[in-house]
Amino acid sequence: MNLVDGFISYIEAERRYSPLTVRNYRRDIADFLEFIGVEKERFDPNAIARADVEEWIVYLFEKRKLKAQSVNRSVATLRSFWKWMLGHGHANRDIVSVISQAKTPSRLPVFVSESRMEDVVALLRDDIASDEFERLRDAIIILLFYTAGLRLAELSNLKIGDISADYRTIRILGKGEKERIVPLIGRMGEILKKYFSQFSSQNICIGQKKALILSKKGGPISMRTIQRIVDRRLKGAGIQGRTSPHILRHTFATHLLAKGADLREIQELLGHSSLKATEIYTHTNIEDLKEIYATAHPREKNNEE
Repeated sequence: MNLVDGFISYIEAERRYSPLTVRNYRRDIADFLEFIGVEKERFDPNAIARADVEEWIVYLFEKRKLKAQSVNRSVATLRSFWKWMLGHGHANRDIVSVISQAKTPSRLPVFVSESRMEDVVALLRDDIASDEFERLRDAIIILLFYTAGLRLAELSNLKIGDISADYRTIRILGKGEKERIVPLIGRMGEILKKYFSQFSSQNICIGQKKALILSKKGGPISMRTIQRIVDRRLKGAGIQGRTSPHILRHTFATHLLAKGADLREIQELLGHSSLKATEIYTHTNIEDLKEIYATAHPREKNNEE
C-alpha cells in the first residue's frame, strides 16, 4: 500500500474521521501531489523540500485565489500527513510544521435574529400541516438545525433509530465519532411522528441505510441538496445575506446564550470538544449588548442631544 492510501486508511479506521473530513484530506493531498508532479505510488516524502510546500501555498493564494482559512486547512492536512509519516518512520524530517499559518480575519458567527427566526418558523406551519412528504421533510430539516444545533454532516448521517422511542431525544454522532444526546423540544416529537407515518401512507421505501432525511424515492439526500433546501427556505422567509445550515447552528447557540443558558451546557449541546470554540458566542452577545446600549441607554441618548 502506498503512503497516501495508508494515511487515509489510518484516519478512517483508527481516527474514525467523518467521510466528509476524509474526502477533504484525500483531496488536499492529491492537490499537493499534482502540484509537485508526483503520482501517489511514487511519492517519497524525503525527496520533498520545504520550498515545495511554500511554493504550493503561494499557488493556492495567487492562482487558485483561495482565502487564508482554506489555505490553512489544506496545510493542516499536509501537516497531519507528515506527522503520521514521521511516526511510522517513512519520513526523516518535518518540513511542514515549521511553516506558520496565514493570518485570517477574526469573524463573529453570523446568525438570524430571534424575531426573524420567528418569521421563518411561522412560514413552516403550513408545511408541517401539509400531507406533502417533501414539504414536511424540508420543515424538519430547518427545525432540526435550529432546535438541535446540528452540523450539516450530522443531520445528513442521522438514522431513524437515532430518534428515541418516546420522541424526546435525538442521538447525534459528531466529529471524531463522539456521541451526544440532544432533547427534542416543542412539537418536534409530534412532527417526527407524522413524518414517520408518511413512510407507510405514501409508500416511501426506506433503504438499507435507514436514513432519517429521505427523498420521496426512499434514498438519503445529499448534503448539497440539504444546503439548497436551507438556502431556499431562509431566502423565502426574507433572510438577507449568507444562508446555510451552519448559520442555523450559530443561531441555535446565540439564542440559547441570550436566554441565559450556561456556556458549558451550550458546549455540550453543540458537541464542542473545547470550551474555547463555544466562547465565540459570548462575543456575539457582547456585540448585541453594545447595540442595545447605544440605542437605549439614557447617557448615550443624552450624547446625541
